[in-house]
Amino acid sequence: MKFRPCIDIHDGSVKQIVGGSLKNSTNFVVENFVSNQDAGFYADLYKKNNLKGGHIILLNQAGTLEYEKDLEQAFLALSRFPQGLQIGGGVTAENAGLFLEKGASHVICTSYVFQNGKIHYDNLKALLKETRTKDATRLVLDLSCRKKGQDYYIVTNRWEQFTDTRVTEETLANLSQYCDEFLIHAVDVEGKARGIETELVKLLGRFQDKPITYAGGVGSYEDILLLKELGNNHLDVTIGSALDLFGGKLEFTKVLDVINQ
Repeated sequence: MKFRPCIDIHDGSVKQIVGGSLKNSTNFVVENFVSNQDAGFYADLYKKNNLKGGHIILLNQAGTLEYEKDLEQAFLALSRFPQGLQIGGGVTAENAGLFLEKGASHVICTSYVFQNGKIHYDNLKALLKETRTKDATRLVLDLSCRKKGQDYYIVTNRWEQFTDTRVTEETLANLSQYCDEFLIHAVDVEGKARGIETELVKLLGRFQDKPITYAGGVGSYEDILLLKELGNNHLDVTIGSALDLFGGKLEFTKVLDVINQ
């Protein structure tokens, strides 16, 4: 297990929000924390601690003035920690190259690949073409999901729209040929710091072929240890609202110690 730090940006500020409050119909979100520091501050901190593979997420809709403000902060962070951070939010085959040129190690994508509830393999292959290098595939697929019935389904468009694709070992195996890693938010518990989605964690922990970063619900050091156990020590973790860097109670340095013990 590794710690994958995050920089979530909304309206040009580093924030932690309740994931389910993000809607297409309004720019209003439920905020857990708004930082007085810019994205460069967090990039510097992560670089100092050699925490590679964290992610920047742009929370505003692409094409808006707010998204442009997000981009300014994102590019600042990438300039401070080149090749140390991934980036997602509005990524397409047309702009993936720009993010990589700006210093992102990988781009993260969901909605461009999953449209109208289905996997669009043409878009996925186009994105793969733009992110594949001689010795690596610099694409992370975001399979963030919500539970419906007994199963977890990938959700897109700011986590509002259910796709028809379930998160299963078969799905992970199928999509793994197109990407380098997976990022998976348990959306129903995202930003609430009330415990992890244990069923999802067990499922993800059984898939060992690609790195997977899990996000959602971590609110205690015990949650980290439970995630390590149920995820077969295979899942990496990101922590947002519960971390003291973002107003939470979990100490950044102690989190690193718990993960590395």
